[in-house]
Amino acid sequence: MAQAPARAASAVRLFDAHCHLQDPRVFTVAASLIRAAAASGVSRFAVNGTSEKDWHLVKQMAEEHPAIVPCFGLHPWWVPERSPDWMDLLRRFFAETPEAAVGEIGLDKGSHGKTIDFGEQVEVFQRQLELAKELNKPVSVHCVRAFGDLLEILKRTGPFPAGVLLHSYLGSAEMVSSLANLGCYFSLSGFLTDMKSTKAKKMLKSIPLDRILLETDAPDALPKLDDTFLLAVPVDSSSAEAPTTSNESLNHPSNIHIVMKYVASLLEMPETELAEVTYKNATQLFSYHGSKVHAETETV
Repeated sequence: MAQAPARAASAVRLFDAHCHLQDPRVFTVAASLIRAAAASGVSRFAVNGTSEKDWHLVKQMAEEHPAIVPCFGLHPWWVPERSPDWMDLLRRFFAETPEAAVGEIGLDKGSHGKTIDFGEQVEVFQRQLELAKELNKPVSVHCVRAFGDLLEILKRTGPFPAGVLLHSYLGSAEMVSSLANLGCYFSLSGFLTDMKSTKAKKMLKSIPLDRILLETDAPDALPKLDDTFLLAVPVDSSSAEAPTTSNESLNHPSNIHIVMKYVASLLEMPETELAEVTYKNATQLFSYHGSKVHAETETV
């Protein structure tokens, strides 16, 4: 049973467009997660930093693992903890790591986000959007219950020729066209399984095929589907930083196959076709100047 994902994946290749393998809950076992996912057909992992505290870990992982595309950004949840020099430090990471993209940044009016001053969130978000435009790099965006605000800010700051990845997209079908016109891609994770299937299907069918991506958001966004084989995250019990959360609730990057199968079923298209389309889309998005992925553009 443990080999099921690898056998199923033998004919496909996938690009995990957004994850957090530097997360302290999985950092000590990240190498084994990457190996297992790669064996199942996952060729690339866009690993997103979230604050000044973990950018160095993302940089280190990208140096150790050729399959990792590093991303640096200040997530809205960590806005209150930023240092006075956070932007200078962020710029330094991009100067030292030309293969990096921007992310994870964004806006949040959810249960946690609403405890953080929204004006500060907007200021930090806009500064990082402007940096992404200046550096001509794609940017991975977190948005929870703030899509109206997001659209207005993107209109004001955009367009974004290097692309904007809307990670774990759960917005409405009606907003897709306006967001796509500004350069947005729509990345789907296991959180999609929380949405009513009829609403999810309508939203998915509104996304242009050349703007759809797949991700895991690992170690979060574990898909919630009945009768589905999910790979668990192994726990390194010898490490002082071993996960305190049950490993059964942590998402393994190999579970991107579950997301792919679910999205394909709602779109009523062959899984192999969706896998190839999303792989090409992610490769195009992450083929900016200096990227590790750039050399693949002509062959994908």
